[in-house]
Amino acid sequence: QVQLVESGGGLVQLGDSLRLSCAASGRTLSSSAMGWFRQAPGKEREFVAAISKSGVFTYHADSVKGRFTCSRTNAKNTIYLQMNTLEPEDTAVYYCAARTTVRSETYYTSAVEYDYWGQGTQVTVSS
Repeated sequence: QVQLVESGGGLVQLGDSLRLSCAASGRTLSSSAMGWFRQAPGKEREFVAAISKSGVFTYHADSVKGRFTCSRTNAKNTIYLQMNTLEPEDTAVYYCAARTTVRSETYYTSAVEYDYWGQGTQVTVSS
């Protein structure tokens, strides 16, 4: 049983920064690979970033590479998405996800590879 809660979203202007957090409860995430996805109105859910269970490997989608950074705490119970130089195209509901059965330091980029999801947090970027 894993519960994930995202926070940190909001309304910002083009070029601003936000830091999203995803906190876990009910079970430690030390054995879980984690990911961030987003879904804009009328769009399919898309991959944003992924991080391996120990945080030593990360991968970011081309659309956010160089602007967004995914990380996790030393305790591995919270993951973050630092979003810089935000663009209107980044407007979406952002979801964190966990995969509890993983290979060592493997990360995953497909939504179907995750088995727990948060409720999402809205990020709106105005121009």
